[in-house]
Amino acid sequence: MDYGDFGEARIMGDPRTLQAQVLSRLRRNIMLGRIEPGQSLTIRGLAEELDVSAMPVREALRQLVAERAVELQDNRRVRIPPMTIERFNDLIAARVVLEAEAAERAMPYVTEAIIAEMAELDAAITRAEAVRDYDVWIGANFAFHACLYGAAGRSTFLPLIESLWLQVGPFLRRAIMSSDTHYAVDRHHEALTALRLRDTMALRIAIEADIRDGISHIGSTLIRSEARRSAVSAGNA
Repeated sequence: MDYGDFGEARIMGDPRTLQAQVLSRLRRNIMLGRIEPGQSLTIRGLAEELDVSAMPVREALRQLVAERAVELQDNRRVRIPPMTIERFNDLIAARVVLEAEAAERAMPYVTEAIIAEMAELDAAITRAEAVRDYDVWIGANFAFHACLYGAAGRSTFLPLIESLWLQVGPFLRRAIMSSDTHYAVDRHHEALTALRLRDTMALRIAIEADIRDGISHIGSTLIRSEARRSAVSAGNA
């Protein structure tokens, strides 16, 4: 299984048209952090990279702008929005609210097969973390969460959650690449235990803790560290 695809078929639909294929590939690249925060992109450059004409790229970018995954700079250039502490805290808070609720609503639909799939994804995350395989690490992590939230089929929550992951994805990769932190508590293991016990409150707590102990902690640390370095550089200028 290619965990770098993070369950695209489940979340993004069947990419049969060229535009859908372009959108799917751009989403994957953004979600996995293959494009840096603040990095500028041109329609021509993306079209050449994806070996397509400019039109499907332009339409895909229009949708990604609407989802706040990229921001428009001018008629021919977009960029991944840079991350600020205020924007980051808003994204984390929104994730906590939406994902805890999505997890609770999914509980009645979670089968043993879904739990087994999530356990396999959690094992893949552990292996990827050990060898610093960021595509698999981030992709399997998203797939773990999406597998849970999508247990009932198409969920109203999933597109909203996907939008938040798209916005935080480029920064997430930078954050985990810069961190040597390893957490003693496996929040995914806690979530799996809660699912097996059908303990909804424990599931909510595990999902919230997973977000706050993971990307929230290392992301805040990175942003503040970079802000201090910038202040020092400005003072020495």
